[in-house]
Amino acid sequence: MAPEHRRHRRGLLALGAVAVAVSAVLASGLSARVEVPDDDRAPAPVPPPPRPAVSVPAVPAPTVTPPVPHPPAVPGLPKPPSLPPLVERPAFGAFLSSDASGIARMRELSRWLGGADLRVGHTYLPGNRWSDIEGALGFLDAWARWRDERADRMLVLNVPLQERNEAGVSDVEVRQLLRRGAAGEFDHHFRALAERLVRLKVPDTVLVLGWEMNGVTYTHRCGPDPESWKRYWRRIVATMRSVPGQRFRFDFAPSRGRDAVPWTQCYPGDDAVDIIGMDSYDQPAGLSFDQQVTEPYGLQAHVDFAKAHRKPISYPEWGLFRNGDNPQYMGRMLAWMDAHHPLYNTLTDYCPHGVWQCDANPRSSRVYRAFLYGRTDQPHQHPTPTSHPTPQPTPPAPPSPPDCASVDLGDWVEDWLGGRLCISFHW
Repeated sequence: MAPEHRRHRRGLLALGAVAVAVSAVLASGLSARVEVPDDDRAPAPVPPPPRPAVSVPAVPAPTVTPPVPHPPAVPGLPKPPSLPPLVERPAFGAFLSSDASGIARMRELSRWLGGADLRVGHTYLPGNRWSDIEGALGFLDAWARWRDERADRMLVLNVPLQERNEAGVSDVEVRQLLRRGAAGEFDHHFRALAERLVRLKVPDTVLVLGWEMNGVTYTHRCGPDPESWKRYWRRIVATMRSVPGQRFRFDFAPSRGRDAVPWTQCYPGDDAVDIIGMDSYDQPAGLSFDQQVTEPYGLQAHVDFAKAHRKPISYPEWGLFRNGDNPQYMGRMLAWMDAHHPLYNTLTDYCPHGVWQCDANPRSSRVYRAFLYGRTDQPHQHPTPTSHPTPQPTPPAPPSPPDCASVDLGDWVEDWLGGRLCISFHW
């Protein structure tokens, strides 16, 4: 699932300080009261309802993700750029709109989050025509200016691999297109995109090529011919890396779970991938977060696969979905990312997935806001002790104040936090 470019998503002003930030809860290991300022935001624009996702019948899958043979290296494939060191708190942002209005909304979302540093900007190239995929003149200009304002910002750009990307193209035609792409017929489109990004002075853009390739929604899907899909990906990477001045990073981002095909069958090889991402929404209905972790090709399999291939992880798309307003999912997904240190994550913030531009998820919105209020992605400071002080007894956890409501985030998160998160809901 991903934004459809024939519609636009829409979104606050909240000034004040946090009484006790959620980061203090993580540091202290005690149950603590977290209060956030009044949410006096203006009503956000309401986007049109999203296009229904295509359901895929569940198919039995092995309980262990199988190893994947590496495709043979393409001679002359340029060396990928070195990645910056990981920090303890992931760089984050949200998808708010594909066009320039998404940039303005990032500033508003940051204010709602108490000045939290949204260092990641995320947008999508339309996939209607090849000119869209080349970054049609003017589409990327505002995003490039936003990225160029600060050296530590990150621009994430989803790139379709085929035109008519949401047109319901048949498997037979997709197979033919993949073979044409693997033969180099479409190389010039991706060279044009790379040259445009370099001219715009965003040569280090993170490129999420052919996202959710393991599903059935997009023309750029892998299932009809995985071997041709992998060769096509490698041609695109080789073509874009050949452009002088580029420092692109390529993010391989399937959807969580098996979907139509196991995403490991689509992996194009370590020399053509810089980041191993995953789009992970709260679905299907009734699936608990623990099951999302342990299912075949799920969250844990993703982390393990990336570790085995010595790649950082990312979550380009995540958010609520089939289980509605689910504060437990929201808290546990945020805690999962804090624990596993992705290079970046971006919440999909429109209904039914979001928490700021979508009024349908008020409980999850409170958890998201409390967890990230005032957050930056700077690493914690761990002073090095010069002596061995006498250990002091740990005081008992204080009881929850009468006007503070506990949030049930599940045993796993509560054990990790050292207690139950307590948030004031008097907004």
